[in-house]
Amino acid sequence: MANRAVDLVITYRVVKLLVTPFEKQEAFKYGIIDKDGKVLRKYRTLKGTKEKQSYTVLHRFIFNLKRILKRVGLGGKLGTFAVALGLLLREDNRYVEHKSLIESAVITYLKDTEQFIDLLKEEGNVPDYIVNEEPAYTCFGIDVYEKDGQLYSEKEYAKTL
Repeated sequence: MANRAVDLVITYRVVKLLVTPFEKQEAFKYGIIDKDGKVLRKYRTLKGTKEKQSYTVLHRFIFNLKRILKRVGLGGKLGTFAVALGLLLREDNRYVEHKSLIESAVITYLKDTEQFIDLLKEEGNVPDYIVNEEPAYTCFGIDVYEKDGQLYSEKEYAKTL
């Protein structure tokens, strides 16, 4: 049971870092990364505990993942988060029972940091396309489909049809 609690804490931390824009990361405030997550200062050049804590191995992994997801073009932050959670659920089925808790924690965080409304505005209107397949997952209200081993948000999946 302790391992599951630790897993949930780590999962929450990963998803929280994923949903936090680069400009609101501590690493950005210290000038370690730019607004696009590009590294401006290597880890070995960081001075002080606060700078090093703001750019750990976990941070570097998440920042790289965010840049990759952006490059792939998942069609907005909400779609990106849905696919990220879908990847987590596909990787380990044990998280499925905690999916609602993870979604709730992320949405609460987004509301607390005043990002939720902007995220919904970015997502735009209700899509006008119809997909006649069952999604692999539905995360944050976004259907996530699997095609050729890749997960796609509903908006990006529709483009592949």
